[in-house]
Order: sequence, then structure tokens, then C-alpha cells
Amino acid sequence: MSPIITLTTDFGLTGHYVAQMKGAILSINPAAQLIDITHAIGPQNVRQGAVAMRDATAMFPMGSVHVGVVDPGVGTARKIVYAEIDGRHYIAPDNGLLGLVQREATNVTRIIAVENRKYWREAVSTTFHGRDIMAPVAAHVSLGVDPTDLGKTLTAMQTLDWPEPLVTPSAAQGEIVEIDHFGNAITNLRQEHLPGATPQHWGQVEILAGSSLRISGLSATYGERASGAGAALIGSGGYLEIAVVGGSAAERFSLQVGDAVTVCWSAKASPTPR
Repeated sequence: MSPIITLTTDFGLTGHYVAQMKGAILSINPAAQLIDITHAIGPQNVRQGAVAMRDATAMFPMGSVHVGVVDPGVGTARKIVYAEIDGRHYIAPDNGLLGLVQREATNVTRIIAVENRKYWREAVSTTFHGRDIMAPVAAHVSLGVDPTDLGKTLTAMQTLDWPEPLVTPSAAQGEIVEIDHFGNAITNLRQEHLPGATPQHWGQVEILAGSSLRISGLSATYGERASGAGAALIGSGGYLEIAVVGGSAAERFSLQVGDAVTVCWSAKASPTPR
């Protein structure tokens, strides 16, 4: 099987930067199987990139190589790291882009600073380390280069200040961490954060979001609500999301990343979202 290399960037879909990265990889390993996770990460939005890498890379087989380039510090003293996490290889700037992958991992085998110029392109631009460092390093890793030859071992990577849900006996408070392509607002609340919102009690749950949105009851599917209606459900990634059936919740309810979300499962508790 050809080695799998995935790409996650904030380069967009209209330019040629992604193609240059692919060319750099294929020049070293023409047999590589290149897969685009997404190039629609918001410019310099490391948090959004971290969510995408957490949710997508776990679906790939062991031994796959994952390159993340959301790199507002390109050309500065920030490190580039190689990490082996749950049997997969990751190459990214050391700016928190791998923070969620690492936080939810079962096993982080090693973290290495990418320093050995032997595995870089000969000419390295100060503004395009994705093409000149990360892409060729990924290609060499896919060919079996010993990761310990890339540079010195590190004890940790940079992390971001990720919001943690607050769970009380009657409610859970979290926030929106992603708006997807459909306008669904994905939160940081998982089913385990909602101990009182079990499926048999979903009809008694209330969800508050943003400045004024209130949804009564959790749904199992989008189709349980009428077209155009707001819905709250546990999405495919295991997180609570707010949707509009056949529409965009973000547009309809003016929801944004960072907006507070509260789930109440007691009629006596209806806290104002923080």
C-alpha cells in the first residue's frame, strides 16, 4: 500500500500553495498517496486547525503521516515538531496545532524538533516552511526515515488554552468551538458532560446559546425537527452541536466561535450562559 500523507492548511482553494507542497512531497516520494483534509482553515486560525486535525486524523490507519500548516509564526524562532501519536506521524509548527490530538491521545511515543536540514529542501523560504521543511520531512518519514534523525527529542509541545466545560448537578456550560461548512455550531460538550441529559430524558433538556437562543429538547437526528427549525444533537464527532434543519444555525441565530452554550436538565435550573 502506498504511504498516506494528509494535508491540513489555511492556504485556501484558489491559490497554488497546496500544489507546491504536493510537488515537494512527490519529488521525494512519487508513490505517496496525498489526501487533503482541508485547506479552508481560517487564516492563522490555529484553534480551528487543531479541531480539524483532532477530528480527521484519528480516522486514518496507523503509520499515516499528517502535515498541519497553520503557521502565523513562520520564519520566527518557533519550532517545527515531529510527533508520533497513537501510531500515526505528525509534522506541524509547534504552536498548539497538535494540542487537541495530543490531549486526547492514548499514547504519545515521541516528540522531536525538526532541525536536520538534510531532510529539508535546499532553498528554504522564510515565509513557506510548509513547502520547504514540513512537506519534504513528511515525504522522508513516509519512506521510513528514522524520526530520531530529524533532530533532538523534546519533552513537550506547545498547547493552547482550551476551554473546559463546567458541569454542575443540573447543567453543563461550555462554548462553541467550531462552525462547520453547513453552519452547524459545534461545542466542546460531549455526552459525558451531560450526566442528566440521558436519551430517555432528552425531551426535558433545554439548550441556551449565544445571547438569546433557547432550544427545548435534544434530538437524535436532524430529521426529527421540521425544516427551518433549530435543533440540538450529539453530532458525528461526539460533541453537542446546534443546527438548523435545512439551513445554517450560525446565520440564523448569529452564533460565533466562543459563544457560551448551557445545557440544563433540571426544570429548576435555567442559568444564563456565561
